[in-house]
Amino acid sequence: MSKRKILLHACCAPCAAPCCEKLLKENFDLTLFFSNSNISPFSEYEKRRNELERLAKLMGVPLEIDSYEHEDWLRAVAGLENEFEKGPRCTECFKHNLRRASEKAESLGIESFSTTLTISPHKDSTVIFKAASSYPCFIPFDFKKNNGFARSIELSRQFGLYRQGYCGCEFSNSQQAFNKKN
Repeated sequence: MSKRKILLHACCAPCAAPCCEKLLKENFDLTLFFSNSNISPFSEYEKRRNELERLAKLMGVPLEIDSYEHEDWLRAVAGLENEFEKGPRCTECFKHNLRRASEKAESLGIESFSTTLTISPHKDSTVIFKAASSYPCFIPFDFKKNNGFARSIELSRQFGLYRQGYCGCEFSNSQQAFNKKN
């Protein structure tokens, strides 16, 4: 029996590690996809991309890297810059990244895709699933179930992965800096 192919949109290596582990155990033919034009500054994007490249090698899975198009992402969230984390800006960001993942899966001839975004305790999986609902090839894995986030921390320590302190966008980073001051 052949393995079912899946493209996994990955936000970062710490989130991707337990998701990859789960999908490989479930006998998927896995390809990682780094599509995160929301990440700013570019040096942070490069740090996360480099860590994901390292993780892909450690786990023996191929990695596809999308072009960095931050201006396109800014247009996708225009007017929502001052929204709080978990609000409408995040939903539009999810839609943007999931659309890119769907397009990439189709271009590679991969019949399904999912995302690592659901492993974060800071992200509502039902919002992510709703954002992906227009893509029939999306598989709604809720990776935070069964202590997924705790496993992320364990694997990050084991592999020495860089763990970032914010989701990636400059608006989230500014909000966190503001919250720390007050």
